Amino acid sequence: MRTLHAHGAWVAVVTTGAAGLWGLTLAVLGRQPDRAFRIGVGVAVTAMLVQVGLGFLVYGQGLRPGSEFHLFYGFLVLFTLAFAYILRAKIGSRAALVWGLVLLFTMGLGLRAWAVVAG
Repeated sequence: MRTLHAHGAWVAVVTTGAAGLWGLTLAVLGRQPDRAFRIGVGVAVTAMLVQVGLGFLVYGQGLRPGSEFHLFYGFLVLFTLAFAYILRAKIGSRAALVWGLVLLFTMGLGLRAWAVVAG
């Protein structure tokens, strides 16, 4: 489980980064998000939530990351994605920009969580 969590981190970071850049690109070009972008956001969010869930399972098995900040970043990811989901109706015409920024921020949290463990 720990190995899956370690390797899954890269999947979560890459997908959130790619979808975040996609959202910013759409915003800069002045285009509205289409179905493909929404699917991309869904894949990125799911990958990150699976990663956090795996982290909880690893922690539940008694394996500790070595730093409490690793857990802190996991909770921040959950809070950020929950906050974005709750406010999704208020985003309106800036959905691509907001989701792009949220996903890039989440990617940064994932990278920071990895860096804390890597030393």
